[in-house]
Amino acid sequence: MSNGRTGRRKGNPDTRAQILDAARDAFAEVGFDRATIREIARRADVDPALVHHYFGSKDKLLLATIDAPFDPGKVLPGIIGPGLDGVGERLVRAFVGVWDGPAGARGSVLLRSALSHPLMLRLLREFLISRILRVAVRELGVEIDHAPFRGSLVASQLLGLALTRYILKVEPMVDAPPEAVVAMVGPTIQRYIEGPLPDSAP
Repeated sequence: MSNGRTGRRKGNPDTRAQILDAARDAFAEVGFDRATIREIARRADVDPALVHHYFGSKDKLLLATIDAPFDPGKVLPGIIGPGLDGVGERLVRAFVGVWDGPAGARGSVLLRSALSHPLMLRLLREFLISRILRVAVRELGVEIDHAPFRGSLVASQLLGLALTRYILKVEPMVDAPPEAVVAMVGPTIQRYIEGPLPDSAP
């Protein structure tokens, strides 16, 4: 006999996991910008209000899908706020600070997962492009030519740093003092952001 209840089910112990699974699929398939809370809720077979209840916003939902080691919304203002001058060193200092801290273990797990699982790789790429690089360029408030290409160069440098220092643990990089890393890598990031590009740059 029916109990008369209709509609999508309310929260249960598995609801959060269902939403995360649906969000991973949606973000990987259509990207962060095109994926909507309503579509994610439909895939999870829950009410959209439950998505907001568990995660608050689409930004935080993306962070949860990859167990991100940091929230760009909290870190980027300190990097971008002072302006373009010195942004490379601030970015590297913040990056190394996160990875050298307690959240570094989560970052290592994320990067290892991305290297071996195509779904996590797409999610990590979406996180880097949509929630870090695009936001950083927009918040800098200056016109940056070839911004996508420059952003990919910055990403290549930071991911290379993460691999050598925290995953492969290449000596002596793994034991280099943070400020030494900042002093050497920061200017390279700065050049990628505002330095001249070859005529063949995409």
